[in-house]
Amino acid sequence: MAALLGDVGLARRFTGGAYATLYLSPKDYHRIHFPLPGSVVGWRYLPGKLWPVNAASVAVVPGLFAVNERLVTLLESPLGLVAIVAVGATVVGRVRASYREGVPTTNRRGAAPESHDLADPVAVEKGQELGAFEMGSTVILLFEEGRAELSPSLAPGVRVRVGEAIGGPARPGRAA
Repeated sequence: MAALLGDVGLARRFTGGAYATLYLSPKDYHRIHFPLPGSVVGWRYLPGKLWPVNAASVAVVPGLFAVNERLVTLLESPLGLVAIVAVGATVVGRVRASYREGVPTTNRRGAAPESHDLADPVAVEKGQELGAFEMGSTVILLFEEGRAELSPSLAPGVRVRVGEAIGGPARPGRAA
């Protein structure tokens, strides 16, 4: 978790929480939308490799999602803090954020990691565009422990479409 997010303290907030890994193949829609309303409170740019992110590569490249280039968007939401991790891949040289000017487009040779916590958070609506991949890749959603519960219909290999519910608030007494 710390390697994926590039921040040990931030990783602690998500340890034990619900998460979803959403693979985008080249034939899929390549835009990312906010899963909940809230405020963008920060972002992290983590340069890295651009390995393919298909199932075969995930099986053979240790820690693939934490090795590849990433743009982490931090959203304070009704379900607590949510990390939306856009993972770059082969031929996916760019991830562009659309919620705020100044967020770097990824795939910049020789770029250093960047971390920004926003003094003036950016209000966003559920479904609003967060950004776009220039080809397909992977989005990882991370929720704080006990805050969110994923839908039982969300299973490996199941297609998720824009606007489709993938979970909701955790119910008291149930593990996320």
